[in-house]
Amino acid sequence: MQQETFLFNTSALENLRYGRADATREEVELAARAANAHGFLSALPQGYDTQLGERGIRLSGGQKQRLAVARALLANTPLLLLDEPTSAVEPESEASIIEALERLMHGRTTLIVSHRLSLAQSADRVVVVADGRIVEDGTPGELLARPGGHFAAMVRADSAFALAGERDADPVRA
Repeated sequence: MQQETFLFNTSALENLRYGRADATREEVELAARAANAHGFLSALPQGYDTQLGERGIRLSGGQKQRLAVARALLANTPLLLLDEPTSAVEPESEASIIEALERLMHGRTTLIVSHRLSLAQSADRVVVVADGRIVEDGTPGELLARPGGHFAAMVRADSAFALAGERDADPVRA
């Protein structure tokens, strides 16, 4: 899965079949359900037969990513490479995408390249790269236990940033 999902100027159904051209409509719908995409796809004017427009112009970033997850589910490969899978999505879609990604990753070897830590904390192993070299390697728990470590510092910064965003969005405090 790439950072930006490429969609063709064709139907949602055909865009999903890009993951596996011979997939039946039922298989596509099952993959879309597992990717948390069925709801918005069903709500489109012609459902799965709706034309998505050039590069999926009619969809949000989060919707595009959920289509990418469905494609990957249809392809059913044993190895996944996820390049910044939640970087181009709106915050309200991120939780739904992470839930779908966790389904996708189950039973597969997955390499996630990301600056966002939402998926890293559920990983079996985290490798932190800084200045072109590996500076930390271990389970999320092991790395979090290193108070001066890179990973622990990134998690603290990410948490502080998220809390500041929630505080700024609170109309009672604003």
